[in-house]
Amino acid sequence: MNTTETGGTRHAPDTGTDTVDFWFDPLCPWAWITSRWITEVAEHRPLTVRWHEMSLALLNSGSEMSEQRRRMLDAYWGPVRVVAAARHAHGDDVVGPLYTALGSRLHAPDGIFAPVRDATEDTWQQVMTEAMSGTGAVVEAALRDVGLPADLAGEAGSERWDEALRASHARVPSDGLGQELIGVPTLSVNGRAAQFGPVLSEIPTGERALRLWDALRTLATDPGFFELKQCTGRPEPRTVR
Repeated sequence: MNTTETGGTRHAPDTGTDTVDFWFDPLCPWAWITSRWITEVAEHRPLTVRWHEMSLALLNSGSEMSEQRRRMLDAYWGPVRVVAAARHAHGDDVVGPLYTALGSRLHAPDGIFAPVRDATEDTWQQVMTEAMSGTGAVVEAALRDVGLPADLAGEAGSERWDEALRASHARVPSDGLGQELIGVPTLSVNGRAAQFGPVLSEIPTGERALRLWDALRTLATDPGFFELKQCTGRPEPRTVR
């Protein structure tokens, strides 16, 4: 797709088809919910989705946190490194299917994170740690699902992909303003400054999904829009329909 340059940011021309650049970490349930919503929208609207890696482990690498949380976050490196390696070896078109294969085995009703949804406040940390121990097997199975070489799973422990992840982060557009990455999901609509979110607690479908898309598109492409937040506590993510 051709683009035009405006203020240092690449904007897609108005061709009747919208383009969403979507940054994700495979292990993030919030990103998974939003990704399933945007794929639902793409089935009913002229919408092209381009998938990009964003590493929560990298984003939080300089943050202070408990040792237990640090160990858990360190486990986030593996799957997103494999995605970066797959892109490098097999091209951009494999990223979306690989993310779907990973997410389905992580967040779907029978995914490895299913026990976490039923964990209590007292048991959550232990249950989550046990679930995270299964990510290696998930990566191997997801590679098989999409016909990618099994040896890509070995890239989970390789730091050589971390520079590629930094480069992916750097491509998040900011309309020439200082870039401040918050987390995933991060979306850019038609090359405009990216938004953190929308953060959804469940997967919208049908007309509801399209109404939410229309609202997001209106805000995200308006040059005066900056931020929208809700003043409540965050609910638990419902990653299954």
